[in-house]
Order: sequence, then structure tokens, then C-alpha cells
Amino acid sequence: MALKAVHVSNVPNLDQVPENSTLALCPTWFFKGVNDDGDDEVKFGYSLPKFMVIGHRGSGMNILQSCDPRMKSIQENSILSFNAASKFPIDFIEFDVQVTKDDCPVIFHDNFILTEDEGAIVERRVTDLTLAEFLCYGPQKEPGNVGKNLLRKTKDGRIFAWRVQNDDLLCTLQEAFEKFDVHVVYTEEELTHVVNEYANDRPIIFSSFQPDAALLIRNLQNTYPVFFLTNGGSEIYIDKGRNSLEEAIRVCLTGSLQGIVSEVRAIIRNPGEVTRIKESKLCLITYGQLKSKGKKALNYIREASEHEQLE
Repeated sequence: MALKAVHVSNVPNLDQVPENSTLALCPTWFFKGVNDDGDDEVKFGYSLPKFMVIGHRGSGMNILQSCDPRMKSIQENSILSFNAASKFPIDFIEFDVQVTKDDCPVIFHDNFILTEDEGAIVERRVTDLTLAEFLCYGPQKEPGNVGKNLLRKTKDGRIFAWRVQNDDLLCTLQEAFEKFDVHVVYTEEELTHVVNEYANDRPIIFSSFQPDAALLIRNLQNTYPVFFLTNGGSEIYIDKGRNSLEEAIRVCLTGSLQGIVSEVRAIIRNPGEVTRIKESKLCLITYGQLKSKGKKALNYIREASEHEQLE
């Protein structure tokens, strides 16, 4: 499922989408943000359009599908998922990158990867695995070779089999760049090296829920914009920088980040923060299932600001 993103000032209701709303991936965009000199324009070679369509984890996240084997879906964060999403008129593909124990960036969302061994649930942190260990999960390249079965844990602790209609191999970041057909403590040095070498002319946005990781990515390179991901207080963490939009703004301004990606509930609860984000010359992208619940929520955000970018 590709999520539609609509510039709030152009959407009086959820049934209206502006004409010519989708822009192709284009290296001539000009991105506006904050740089080290305090200027509001940072020349990254592209800008965020008013209307954006972003494929979330490719063609869609699988948490609901994994709980219900009757649901038809494609495995998220996979080459198959990215290529399926690219058949729609999208502007970006969103996916999750982690770095294995032996410093290889791989594509996977959850912090832990689960399997079942002799009736027992085995749970390991992705960043504690070597690349070879990570690639042992799920479908395998060699015919007849059976990988470890994948399980998934929900926030309330329930565990389900990873069931999708179209399965695919786990993949590395390099493979994602090489095979994607358009027609995170992490070792960020390796991540940026792979992006610089294999991204070619694709527009890239880095983002992270970890303030330190986002700031480090910003310090390591000036080629791509860096956004800070936040739940904006929808969930509480030990790191106070993750617990409010106010703190998210502070993190961005302190580290010269270019924008914020916020869970939409935080914006609805604190619409005045949109004005502060705008005054801080930061871009704003929102995400969350609440955005598809009805036009009341979207109109609420629209009234708060006419300059928000929506994912």
C-alpha cells in the first residue's frame, strides 16, 4: 500500500486531490532547510514538493497481514516490495536500515528478529547478528536451502508467523540500490559510504528516531538532508529528546537538521507546534494511521498551518 500525501493547504477534504499532484523522482529539486550559517536554503539539489506520495516500507507494512494469513500482501522492506511500489506514481520509497555486527547496512524494520527452534522462540537483536547470520532468515537464494522461519512480535507481546502472499529474500542496503528498478549503536560511516557509492542520482532523505544517530549522520555528510523522527510524546522514552515536538525542534536546531517527521497524533494534540516548526525554518512530514481515519483530523492540521509536508 502506497500512502498518499497531500499538502494540507490544497485539501479541503479527503476526497479531493489536486491535479498533477505527483512528481517523479527528480535530481533537480531544490531543498530548503537550515544550514550551519543560519541560512534557510540548503542546496541539496532537490526540494520537497507540495504533494508527495511515499511508499511506506515499499508497498506497505505487514504487521496486520502477519496476524491474518488471509490478507494478501508483499513482504515489506524487500526488493519485491520496492519494485511493486515503484509501479505507482510515487515520489519516495521509505525503508528501514540497520547495521549488522560486521558493519553491513541491511534492510529490516524491527530491532529484534524472531524465529522458532525446536518449539522455543529465539529472539536476537539485528545489530548483534553478522551479515551471514541475518541472511539465514526467511527465503534463501539457493534452491532447496531452507532458511529460519520468521516470526513477528506485536507491542503487546503476542507472536505471529510472518505470513505474506509474496515473500522475498532479506536484503542489504547495497542490493536495494542495485536492484530497485525505478522504471542505525550504528556505524553510520559504512551507511553513508554505501549511499554515496550506490545511490547515484536518487534523491535521499536520512531520518532516525535516535537523536544521536541523526546528528551523527548530519555531521558525516552534507549531500543529503537529515530529518529527526519523533512520536512527539505519543510514547515516552528515557531520552527526553524523543518525547515532544518542542524537544524535536531543539534537536533539529542544535544539530542543523533539515526537518521533523512526526507521528500525526502529536500534531493534532499540539497544532501550535506547526507554527513553531515553520518559524524555525524546518520542514515537517507526518505519518500515522490516524491520517486515514477521516477528514476531520486532516482539516484540523490544515487549520494549524498552510506549509506542512505530509507523508
